[in-house]
Amino acid sequence: MGINLGDVVPDFEAKTSMGEMKFHEYIDGSWAMLVSHPADYTPVCTTELGTLATYEEQLSARGFKLAALSCNDVDSHKGWIADIESAQWAKGKKVNYPIIADPNREIATTFGMLDPVAKDAAGLPMTCRAVFIIGPDKKLKLSLLYPASTGRNFNEIIRVIDSLQLTANHSVATPANWTDGDSCMVLPTISNEDAEKKFPKGFKTIEVPSQKGYLRMTPQPNKDRKKILGIL
Repeated sequence: MGINLGDVVPDFEAKTSMGEMKFHEYIDGSWAMLVSHPADYTPVCTTELGTLATYEEQLSARGFKLAALSCNDVDSHKGWIADIESAQWAKGKKVNYPIIADPNREIATTFGMLDPVAKDAAGLPMTCRAVFIIGPDKKLKLSLLYPASTGRNFNEIIRVIDSLQLTANHSVATPANWTDGDSCMVLPTISNEDAEKKFPKGFKTIEVPSQKGYLRMTPQPNKDRKKILGIL
C-alpha cells in the first residue's frame, strides 16, 4: 500500500513495549518519528535502537515523539530491550520510547515498510529499515528506506529534521550538505523586492553564466548572521 509525502499517515491501534497505543492520539500535536526494523534480536537493529536512545534528548528538544516497530510480539520486544540497553551503542541510555508489535505485518503493509526480498525463517517478508518523519498536522514530511544490511545514519536524520522544521517556518530551502547554522537559499517564488523585506539580514545572488539570478543565499533566518559561503 504505502503512503506519499503530504498524506495524513494512517491511524492504528497496537500493543507496544509500553502498553496500548492509538497512534494519532500518541503523536497528537507533536512532530513524530516512526522507525521500522526487520526483526528483534538482530545485530544491526540492536545497534540502531541503542543509538536512537542516545539521540532521544536531541529529538525531544525538537518537539519529537518517537516510536519503533518490529514484526515480533510484545514479550519479544521486552526481552530484546535488555540487550539493546546493555550493548555499547546505547551508551548507558534507556529505551524510553515504545516498540510497536506487528507480528501480522498489518501496520508494515499499510505503511509500505515490507522488503520484497528479505524473508524471515518462516518465509514471511521482513520490514525494511524505514524512517517516517511526521509533522504536527499528522502529514508525512519525509520518508527514508534502507535495506536490511545497512544501518541508519542518525546524524543525517537530525540534519533533515532541522531542515524540515526550518523550511516549514521560513521561506527558504537548504542546499546540498547543509547543516544547522549554514546559509540557506531564497525560494525562487520570491522576488528580489520581496526578499529584501523578508530577509533583513540580506541576501547575495551568485553569478552564473545563464544570468537568471536564481541562486540567492541568505543567512539562516532563525540564527545569528553567519558568513554566506564565503561571499558575505
